[in-house]
Amino acid sequence: MSHQEALDRLCALCGITPEYADIWGKRHRVSRQTKHALLAAMGIAAATEGAARSALEQRETGPWRRLLPPVQVVREADRPAGIAVTVPGAWADRLFTWGLTLEHGEGRQGQFRPRDLAVAEEKTIRDVAFVRYLFPLPLSPGIGYHRFALEGMAEGDRLGAEMTLIVAPATCYQPPVLAGEGRVWGPSVQLYAVRSQRNWGIGDFTDLKAIMELCAGLGAGIVGLNPLHALFPHNPNHISPYSPSSRLFLNVLCLDVEAIPDFAECQAAGEQVRDPRFQARLHALRAEELVDYQAVAAAKLQILDLLYQHFRQHQLAAGERGKAFRAFQAEQGEPLRMQALFEALQEHFHALDPQVWGWPVWPEPFRHPASPQVAAFYAEHPERVEFYQYLQWQAELQLAAAGRRSRQLGLGVGLYQDLAVSVDRGGAEAWANQRLYALEAGIGAPPDDFNLNGQDWGLPPLVPERLRDAAYAPFIATLRHNMRHAGALRIDHVMGLMRLYWVPPGGTPADGTYVSYPLDDLLGILALESQRNRCLVIGEDLGTVPDQVRQALRPLGVLSYRLLYFAREADGAFLRPADYPAQALVAASTHDLPTLRGYWQGHDLDVRRTLDLFPSQEVREQQIVARARDRARLLMALEREGLLPPGLSVHPVAVPDMTPELAAAIHVLVARTPAKVMMIQPEDVLGQVEQANLPGTTDQHPNWRRKLPLNLEEWQSDPRVLALAAALGRELGRA
Repeated sequence: MSHQEALDRLCALCGITPEYADIWGKRHRVSRQTKHALLAAMGIAAATEGAARSALEQRETGPWRRLLPPVQVVREADRPAGIAVTVPGAWADRLFTWGLTLEHGEGRQGQFRPRDLAVAEEKTIRDVAFVRYLFPLPLSPGIGYHRFALEGMAEGDRLGAEMTLIVAPATCYQPPVLAGEGRVWGPSVQLYAVRSQRNWGIGDFTDLKAIMELCAGLGAGIVGLNPLHALFPHNPNHISPYSPSSRLFLNVLCLDVEAIPDFAECQAAGEQVRDPRFQARLHALRAEELVDYQAVAAAKLQILDLLYQHFRQHQLAAGERGKAFRAFQAEQGEPLRMQALFEALQEHFHALDPQVWGWPVWPEPFRHPASPQVAAFYAEHPERVEFYQYLQWQAELQLAAAGRRSRQLGLGVGLYQDLAVSVDRGGAEAWANQRLYALEAGIGAPPDDFNLNGQDWGLPPLVPERLRDAAYAPFIATLRHNMRHAGALRIDHVMGLMRLYWVPPGGTPADGTYVSYPLDDLLGILALESQRNRCLVIGEDLGTVPDQVRQALRPLGVLSYRLLYFAREADGAFLRPADYPAQALVAASTHDLPTLRGYWQGHDLDVRRTLDLFPSQEVREQQIVARARDRARLLMALEREGLLPPGLSVHPVAVPDMTPELAAAIHVLVARTPAKVMMIQPEDVLGQVEQANLPGTTDQHPNWRRKLPLNLEEWQSDPRVLALAAALGRELGRA
């Protein structure tokens, strides 16, 4: 076998795709350099022929030398469940004892000889024959997470193995409000962008509850949010919600400081906040057009520190809140401790050197969570670690209260959260789970219409083999933490359950390729957690999506994600509303795309020119012409549905304004689709031009900073909001 043959076979076993088709159908062959780089990022040496052969043999033979796989996912309908048991052929007559420990502790056991089982596969390794049998479980364990164990004897030695057995339901959860012809609508809110008369310059969890109150009165049934994942308290300007420190915990800047019970009791905190100088700071923060994350964090953390000290002195030892905090620490366990320990360490090293951006540049011993130096730091700074645990506790309590309020108000779906595709490589989750990630590689996307140079999001991907070796525990934990208070969860880049586009270390998006993931297993777990958390699932399936993904998601009841901008006929005309799928979430636009007003005016194209984001002048001109056609097509789509506002024609002399009436008509057009869920952006209702995020930029554009133009308290009387709510109520009916 040549080096190239060994390399190609090794890549196939590791899920590295040798070629792929882009959004225009052009096929790209993956270079040898990219294959080497991605294997190296997975921790696999294959640069030489000997190394490639050795790695190949290990991956080809390793699964045959294991009595049981680390995990097996089966469907509840698969009865009996067939457990894969692999033994040398010479062991066919040996007696094995099996044991099944059900999720709730009940145990069952029995015995079998491999010769009595059905043969699934056979393989000879260095003259030793191995046989994979299927052991049919003689009972149905029910949906959930169970443990299956085997014990036997070989050459006088006792051998054994255990694995996780996951039994999944057939479908994800569907809320009753969506049964039959049921549909809901609601706003998709960037929480940080919400202005209010009482917040501290950034939208918070109390604002979220107020939005729910407003939506209930307007007839909406769902409230969508940007990801609320934990970011970086030491660096408030690390603001992208899609580049979190951890997806298991929350962004503490979303806290309403004055709603924390300790605030009412802490005299020092109350005096500081009531001080005219502090009130002037808050007034200035509210007045800013862009969120000043640095100043917001300084104000909030200053008071939060006082609240924790008060809590520690008056509640922690004997108070009821102290007991509740200890219960929270115990429930969240080691992940919470590691999150808080990371934040205390990062705060410490950043104070010594502001250039320290994350754990990869900490002093070497501290880069390893199990090191004696990390243990010593924890022993020396227990209060600082506990401070960050306290913040997570308060964030959990406030988000949980928002979730409860959505149910009390009778919102049919309620809180709709967003799950980022991965985590920042310099953050807490990557530090605590380094072996799970290909830390030097990045997740991204090949070039497409809106990102002509491709994308590298700078987020490390999970290594598929290591994820499976962990019995999918990281994926399970991520779903649980993000579904627990939500009525719906949007999975960003849902095609990542089947494949992710990996950008090699030091390479560009054009150098990347796709890496495959165990789609069927991950979908089974998704269905299980969806049912357990009573959480609807929406899969963001924009861009280059394999047919296999949509075919797999549809029978599970996962909603597709459809945007007006992209829903087209073959000739480019906007899709007729009746031709949208019912099993979908539909919207005009989203945070990564132009607002309605910005799209209509071509403002996004002007910004891209200013920032030199077009690969050529020719491409820019093509997109300007295409946008003009799209304006005409949209006017014709409105005319076709009888929705053109009075005085507006499909033959305008000049580009008409994006008036509230035109924006409302476009939303009604979208509402006429049969899609189960419709989301609207407040930016579009309130006539904002700038989009929340411009992909392909960082500091060149005020991403994730722009506030809404209207205070939350004024939404309920704003004629644009009321008119649109009335129109959508007529189209969709009250939720």
